[in-house]
Amino acid sequence: MGDDKGPEHRLDLVLTIVMALAAVGTAWAGFESTKWGGVQANAYAEAGAVRAEAGRAANRAGQQRIRDLVNFTSWLNALNEDLLAGKITRPSGTYAPTPGTLSGFLYERFRPGFEPVIKAWVATKPLVNPNAPATPFDLDAYQLPDEDRAAELNAQADALASTAQAANQRGDNYVLTAVMFALVLFFAGVAGRARSARTRVALAGLAVVALVAAVITLATFPVEI
Repeated sequence: MGDDKGPEHRLDLVLTIVMALAAVGTAWAGFESTKWGGVQANAYAEAGAVRAEAGRAANRAGQQRIRDLVNFTSWLNALNEDLLAGKITRPSGTYAPTPGTLSGFLYERFRPGFEPVIKAWVATKPLVNPNAPATPFDLDAYQLPDEDRAAELNAQADALASTAQAANQRGDNYVLTAVMFALVLFFAGVAGRARSARTRVALAGLAVVALVAAVITLATFPVEI
């Protein structure tokens, strides 16, 4: 009688072990899914903060560009008036502000980063050289640090957003694994209540196969502690 129940007891032991491993796997998958959800939330929050800073830098760059444009246009108009009034000579490759003139006054009020660009533009002799750039803004030398900073920050924000998306996918993968472990528990639970020995063995086999597949899948995922 004890020998007849031996296989059933062994099967019950196998089912108990399978269910225990599935329970541990489910808990681990849920833990990792939560951790990756935290990574996703943090990355999205950081990406939003960096994107906001990029927007502020872009606004500063836009304001500087408008300021440079207005100042350049005012200086160019004043330069033309001073030329017509005979107060200055026509620039030919170089320019130095003439004291007491409106063009000289405006030139000295260019922001420090813009003055070298004006000198480089004047060096192209735009008044006599038809191939010269139309404005100093067409020169590669015209750079706005905040504009470069905005581009750099946007690239950082994109990278953080990609990190968040990857974390979201990993969290989803762990959820899927938890579902696989739930199937293991289902098959093992039904096998324990089945009356037919053949049915019990078949369901136990499905539970073991599902457990092995879930464990192998789980082992391929990155771990976040």
